[in-house]
Amino acid sequence: MTPETGSQNDSIRVTASEESAVATSLAVEVDAKRVGKAFDRAYRDLGRKVQVKGFRPGKVPRPVLEKLYAASVAEQLEQVLVAETLGEAIERSGVEPVAEPAIDAETPADGADFRYTARVEVKPEVVLPDTKGLPAIRPAVDVSEEEVADQLEALRRRNAPVLEEPEDTEIEEGHVVTVDFVGRIGGATFEGGSGQGVEIEVGSGRFIPGFEGQLVGAKADADIEIHVTFPDAYANPDLAGKAAVFACHVVAVKRSHIPDLDDEFAKDMGDFDSLDALRERVREDLIAARERESKHVLRNTLMDALIERTVFEVPAGMVERQLERQLRSAYQRLEGQVPEEAIASQLEQWREQWRERAERDVRETLILEAVARANGIEVDDSEVDARIEEMASQQGMDVAALRKALGEESFARALRAQLADEKVLDFLVGEAKVAETTDT
Repeated sequence: MTPETGSQNDSIRVTASEESAVATSLAVEVDAKRVGKAFDRAYRDLGRKVQVKGFRPGKVPRPVLEKLYAASVAEQLEQVLVAETLGEAIERSGVEPVAEPAIDAETPADGADFRYTARVEVKPEVVLPDTKGLPAIRPAVDVSEEEVADQLEALRRRNAPVLEEPEDTEIEEGHVVTVDFVGRIGGATFEGGSGQGVEIEVGSGRFIPGFEGQLVGAKADADIEIHVTFPDAYANPDLAGKAAVFACHVVAVKRSHIPDLDDEFAKDMGDFDSLDALRERVREDLIAARERESKHVLRNTLMDALIERTVFEVPAGMVERQLERQLRSAYQRLEGQVPEEAIASQLEQWREQWRERAERDVRETLILEAVARANGIEVDDSEVDARIEEMASQQGMDVAALRKALGEESFARALRAQLADEKVLDFLVGEAKVAETTDT
């Protein structure tokens, strides 16, 4: 990078100086002639808009305008001159910003040069260690018959119809009970202590300890009092260790009717002609999930090793941008489902909790880019097209429709970056010293 760019005949002059491995300072000087033209335009435009007593519209003398509006015009032109020249200054300096530059500007004056400083964050130079023989762990992909049986049992229970019991049926473990309740502590209701139409599976242990057991023996349409004490380690500290009384009305008593594990059940689950076919699909799905987990652990442990051996400063602006993307995505998932106040509070907590992960993500990105450059790893258009066709096929969509739905240019750019990361990781795995483990 040339320390000073531009010439005396140019309307701007730029001097670049390196502040740190991740920041460059650009001292920008805008020629007085260009500044003067900007002032002329500003006062000309202002004269057309303002009304001043004693003067016809558009005929207010400039000295009058300067007397009335000099401060606001100068403030406006500070922003205008920076906006007009910053892009050119950055281009001349040869730096590639990774975040919005921080500007420190003086107030412009008509007939004088205008000066400002732009602090530009840049990507650091990443000096890679030897990537051959990096340690990594790959869990074995094994699925036992017991795991398959457990999944089939879970499938039976998830698909069990819940039917209402006869009118005089007494509640017992295994029943699904619908209740309305109002809880009180010391005679006063409390937040979260009331509910209507709440379904409780008796014996599941999902409610406050002691609550479900006191439902046993009651019948539909019964009104009962349930006395419990919140655990000392209860999630809400305001309730922890306190005794509460719940006035409950039993609305309905139901039971799950778990289907037999046979060929008929398999047919109900989809395109399976027998229980053996369903069992084989369950096994395949478990293996596929275990393979994804194994690949995830392999790549994570490999990146752990590489990050540990690659020391460099991460630009704060890149971390902030990554964090904002994560928070924006979280907001979009919660919007409309959770009150805005609760979302805002949660996002503030996540902003601090997720910062370390955001920095790790940026660090990984910079390292993977460095590995790609060092080893000539690139993604060509045919690879991007092939992945888009694969995605369209999986979703049963036309390729052109998928491109349009996802936004052609931005989608292709993001997909190219993803494919590049995958190729780099595959390259690193090929050079790594991988330890197989049965620990999942």
